[in-house]
Amino acid sequence: MMCPHGGTVSSVTSNTHAKAGGDFIVRQSDTFTIAGCTLNISGAPHPCVRVQWIVAATRVKATGDFVLTTDSVGLCLAGDQAPQGTVLINFTQPQVSGQ
Repeated sequence: MMCPHGGTVSSVTSNTHAKAGGDFIVRQSDTFTIAGCTLNISGAPHPCVRVQWIVAATRVKATGDFVLTTDSVGLCLAGDQAPQGTVLINFTQPQVSGQ
């Protein structure tokens, strides 16, 4: 995942049970941080720093929370919580397994 300005999104999940494609499934409540955003406003850096998910799966949960899919929508937020565009999803987990 990336912010619209080229920053890389990293996720940290507390899900330790359900996997897809060998990795733990990410959920709406997990932590998503952004590094490397190059956005400048009027010549001053104003990078995206985190993602707030506003649309997740509506019927699929993992460890009690809704999972994220290619149809999910996340807002990239700056340090002052200003929305700066939506997350670009460029990779998904293809298979699901659970414990």
